[in-house]
Amino acid sequence: MEIKNNFNVSVILPLSSSLVKSFEDLLNKSIKSLENQVVGINELVIVHSKEESLKNVLSNINFGELNVKMVENEGPTDFASQVNLGAKEASSKWISILEFDDEYASIWFKNVNRFVNAHTDVDVFLPLVVDIDDKGVFAGFTNEATFAVSLNSEMGYLTNDVLQAYQNFQSSGMVIKKDTFLENGGLKPSIKLTFVYEMFLRLTYNSVKIMTIPRIGYKHMNMREGSIFWNYKFGEEKLADKEVVFWLESAKKEHFFTSDRNIKYEPETV
Repeated sequence: MEIKNNFNVSVILPLSSSLVKSFEDLLNKSIKSLENQVVGINELVIVHSKEESLKNVLSNINFGELNVKMVENEGPTDFASQVNLGAKEASSKWISILEFDDEYASIWFKNVNRFVNAHTDVDVFLPLVVDIDDKGVFAGFTNEATFAVSLNSEMGYLTNDVLQAYQNFQSSGMVIKKDTFLENGGLKPSIKLTFVYEMFLRLTYNSVKIMTIPRIGYKHMNMREGSIFWNYKFGEEKLADKEVVFWLESAKKEHFFTSDRNIKYEPETV
């Protein structure tokens, strides 16, 4: 399918050196979901670490007619730092985040384009996210809570009040103005586990309007072995219950500050 560059968005795809099982197959599906967009994108910004194994995989990927910008990250390659670098390198008015094991719905950017034109005061648009497990089995929805009457007095909008009561919102797939993302500090690498939650708290605290588009726009592989949040729960970076509470409270304390500060969990000693 021919891609038409008629929506001014850069998709940021962060990649690190830890190549998991089926990495290339998953990445190909993610790229295909961009190629299949009814309304095309301006560019795909791939931010990658410098390992040769990863570069070799990327050299074998067929990107079709997509406009691809490769950015080699010489600094920290955690997810937040990768996304922040991609945002700085992006050349479009809007940016979006794609994880290598996820996929956009083919109508996502078509719907975003419509909502951008209709809601000019909104700087961030969230998709309804379909969560699946690593076998492709449906696990639930994310971002739908903005439509819960018990949480939200302004249906479809993510507000600071909603976030104080409910924390489960997804940033992957969202479309945000590049300037809004950068001027408000992007993602904070110092925040573990709750860095997405902290960013949404910060944006809403600074009166940025966030709307969930009531259409399924993104498919997210939830808790895949080796993923960020899998590692926090089961892997090498497994967090104790007290540390989980610490990062949740840190997000609530840190969202008043635009800059990333040195936050570190100190285990209690007996």
